[in-house]
Amino acid sequence: MIKYASNAFLATRISFINEIAQICEKLGADVKEVARGMGADKRIGPHFLDAGIGYGGSCFPKDVLALHHMAATSGCHPQLLQAVMDINKDARQKFVQKVQTLLGSLDNKIIGVLGLSFKPNTDDMREAASVDIIRALQAMGAHVKAYDPVAMERAGEMMPEVTFCATAYDVAKEADALLLVTEWNEFKQLNWEKIRSFMRQPVVLDGRNLYDPTEMAERGIIYWGVGRGTQPVLQNEAVSA
Repeated sequence: MIKYASNAFLATRISFINEIAQICEKLGADVKEVARGMGADKRIGPHFLDAGIGYGGSCFPKDVLALHHMAATSGCHPQLLQAVMDINKDARQKFVQKVQTLLGSLDNKIIGVLGLSFKPNTDDMREAASVDIIRALQAMGAHVKAYDPVAMERAGEMMPEVTFCATAYDVAKEADALLLVTEWNEFKQLNWEKIRSFMRQPVVLDGRNLYDPTEMAERGIIYWGVGRGTQPVLQNEAVSA
């Protein structure tokens, strides 16, 4: 019970900041600044307040669901736990909707995905956000290319229809949009001028808020993070055609 409650609490923090991120996006606020301010409060602290596309892995999803089931079958009404799971699922769906918002129809579009494992420094694909996101994109007719430093073998067993690439730069070639899904350290050091030259359209959706919106705009990138402000302004009509 202690383990379930602890993991459910941490998952709740993640879902809470993701809900705040959605509000920030509507109001033009920056969730990273909000989280920084919240984390400065000693009653709250800074941990597990990184907005993005939700939690995954072997513990949080399983333990929240197990605790919810135990509560429901014991005659309780686990409203908060249900909301935590719903928000986590919605975070992935909203990320895909952003791709649609910028590109319009995804039929025959080439979408590049950076990162596949549920978190950096592991090849663990259990409950990884990338799986839900890629399958949703494919259901809309998109062709998906992907790169992950260590998880491509495992990912290939789950999604053999994905084109796996040797580098992040290969993923960018001819892509209509690039999606950052797992915040591997090597993605912090990418040459964005080079990537921009490879892409059909310089559209980047950052599911982990790894990049600075101002710096990306200065590089000519149409950038959209999670809760970093309002929707980006399209630079030309061809992007959404």
